[in-house]
Amino acid sequence: MTVLALEPVGGIAGDMLLAALLHLGAPSAALEEGLELLGEASDAVDLRGTRVVAAPAEVNGVRGLRVEVRVPAEVSRRQPQHRPWRTIRELLARARLTEKARDLALAAFARLAEAEARIYGVPTDEVEFHEVGSVDSIVDVVGSALLVAALSPARIVCLPPPSGSGTVQSAHGPLPVPAPAVVELLRGRPMRPSGPGERTTPTGAALVAAWTEPVDALPELAVEAIGYGAGTKRWEDAPNLLRALLGAPVRGQPGGGAGWVLEANLDDLSPQLVAAALEAVIAAGAADAWIAPVIMKKGRPGHLLGAIVPEAARPAVEDALFRETSTLGVRAYRVERNVLEREIVELETRYGTVRIKLGRRGGQVMNVAPEFDDCRRLAQERGVGIKEVLAAAVAAWRAR
Repeated sequence: MTVLALEPVGGIAGDMLLAALLHLGAPSAALEEGLELLGEASDAVDLRGTRVVAAPAEVNGVRGLRVEVRVPAEVSRRQPQHRPWRTIRELLARARLTEKARDLALAAFARLAEAEARIYGVPTDEVEFHEVGSVDSIVDVVGSALLVAALSPARIVCLPPPSGSGTVQSAHGPLPVPAPAVVELLRGRPMRPSGPGERTTPTGAALVAAWTEPVDALPELAVEAIGYGAGTKRWEDAPNLLRALLGAPVRGQPGGGAGWVLEANLDDLSPQLVAAALEAVIAAGAADAWIAPVIMKKGRPGHLLGAIVPEAARPAVEDALFRETSTLGVRAYRVERNVLEREIVELETRYGTVRIKLGRRGGQVMNVAPEFDDCRRLAQERGVGIKEVLAAAVAAWRAR
């Protein structure tokens, strides 16, 4: 399992993501072959002679790549300055791209079309892409989709992008920064304050919204590859870089280390299904899970289903919560968990053999717990109380 983590240090735009993925080591052959197939798909977008040129760039001493989409002048003169969403959708549907790359590109453009439809009050199919409908923006989105599909990460996460401030020129005239499309696309996700200028473009916001999970901090990763995509502008408060990290989740001691607490409030699920969901969450990889009674809005009784989850198991546990319960949302927050080193020993008591779970810290035994199922079985067989067998097991440990 690999994780692709995006850190918009100075901002995020389509060309910055394309550059960061190439610098990270995504195969450029996948980009070139995919764009050639895209150009064959429709006469509505003429890509003849169009190239993605990546050049070394240095920003505040950090080396990365900057990309430029070069369209031949004679082709550029024939290109329209804007395209309807349906034209791009048809182009992607016809192109012989990999299924993963096509789905990623369609998802990004669809998010943008839905956002602009809400902003301008028109049906989604009537949305006209202006700057984002240009050839270079199409190449940025599709090219990034091709590279992500080639890397095939199990998860893509993104830290909060910078908001920027001021105004920016557009086909509609001056617009506030962050642009209305950016705010609409990132509705419900955090943005962080930053200095002036357009730090997050609509294309960048569409890629973030369609492809990534929001995180507040970089996940614990064994980093395998690092890429820096450079922007064209310069900021006084931050290097204009997008950093991409590819790596495997760190797997520490089972049940210990950093992880997540996942929670869902349930007020319309039968107790039997809540109990079944608890079992499914544990089977999906949760280190621990619980159900607690809560009072919901309007005074309705409900349940809080919570779980402590290692980083690597988060996607599977979230899937289990959505699949087995009626919740529409899962809360997640980081947690640190310290656990004792565990050991199982078997001891003989006057009632029979009992497994004892030991918890050690620095070699010292801190906790002794007889296995309850063993004690219950022996109590039933010998016709005594469970507490008698538990006491005998603890005594056997002390006498050892």
